[in-house]
Amino acid sequence: MSEKKFPEGFLWGAATASYQVEGGIENCDWAKAAREGRVPECGRACDHYNRYEADYDIAKSLGHNCHRISIEWARLEPEEGKFDEKEIEHYLAVLAALRERRLKPFITLWHFTLPQWFADKGGFEHPDAPEIFARYCGYVARKLGNDCRHFATINEPIPYASNGWRRGIWLPFKKWPGIDTIAIATSGRELDPRPETSIANIFKYFSVINTLIRSHNAAYDAIKKSAFGAEVGIVHQVLLFHSNGNPWNVLLARLMNWHFTHYFIKRVYKKCDSIGVNYYLHKKFGDTVVYDKTDMGWDVYPEGIREALLMVKRYGLPLWVSEAGVADAKDTIRAEYIKGLVRGTYDAMQEGADVRGFMYWSLLDNYEWASGFGKRFGLVEIDYDTLERRVRPSAYVYKQIIEQNGLVDSVR
Repeated sequence: MSEKKFPEGFLWGAATASYQVEGGIENCDWAKAAREGRVPECGRACDHYNRYEADYDIAKSLGHNCHRISIEWARLEPEEGKFDEKEIEHYLAVLAALRERRLKPFITLWHFTLPQWFADKGGFEHPDAPEIFARYCGYVARKLGNDCRHFATINEPIPYASNGWRRGIWLPFKKWPGIDTIAIATSGRELDPRPETSIANIFKYFSVINTLIRSHNAAYDAIKKSAFGAEVGIVHQVLLFHSNGNPWNVLLARLMNWHFTHYFIKRVYKKCDSIGVNYYLHKKFGDTVVYDKTDMGWDVYPEGIREALLMVKRYGLPLWVSEAGVADAKDTIRAEYIKGLVRGTYDAMQEGADVRGFMYWSLLDNYEWASGFGKRFGLVEIDYDTLERRVRPSAYVYKQIIEQNGLVDSVR
């Protein structure tokens, strides 16, 4: 047996995102799309907006010492340039609840949903999007910066652009011709989003990615001016591409990693104090292994987090595992999956990755975008009829890892 111990002060926790758990958000683009029958309705979700204290009590009881949330832009800025101070007071209360439970807060300022007024302007297709986004981020940092010292500007820019402007399963439902013939990994959908298919969407996709780059960089400067000394970063999902030894497959994996990871990070890392790494998916070219599948239909391959972290290590910044988890309604694979993620994180740290914390996705079952509520990622199960919370057995395995600040592992 070997003991994989993490450094003293290493942070352990989980993550949630506003629209996916809070409920009651009707003035954003996703709510409008649900009313049009293009994505599932979110409705009250987990009612976390009203039950956050009880949910954080659960997180504390499971040994967590940090928690990642997102701020709902549509709540704070329901009309362009007009901010709702009552909603700021709500998020100040949320942060106070986290601090009272000694859960270090991490804030993501934007996690996919857009205020309807911004979506109506074209969202991140609008030429002024970076300035609009930076204004919002600066405002939030000015109001919340004394209560939270870690901000991430954007969650998963590449999946956002890919699902919205390439595959057409997320807003704004724009699709490349013939893209369905190329299946690497998809996020799934419950309804027909009725996408608009056009060659022009290829150019819009790359334009949006570049706008998101400029938006992060502008927001970084705005946050730094508004919350002196705050740590500011990006949250990037590493879709891991790797290969067997075939030279063509090696080249293909490198090209895909450049497109899905390095193109973006190379253009923002100088305006990052740290990088959040999300990991869910891998694609190995030339692979003949038949993998078990998660409820999302993704390969059960938690060990890939090691290569994902090492891929981002080259930028020389502190790293956070800001999301990593598994859809597993029956809770039959989650415990071993978490162990695999922790083991891979430890191994990456032994190879020089400066990882400071690990946050499982997600604390609660939640609205999984175009897949609705059917995919269960939570350490805590939600009964959507009664909103009863039930802690899954795998959550206690994670608690044991946290309490020993490491993992007792069989020698390999």
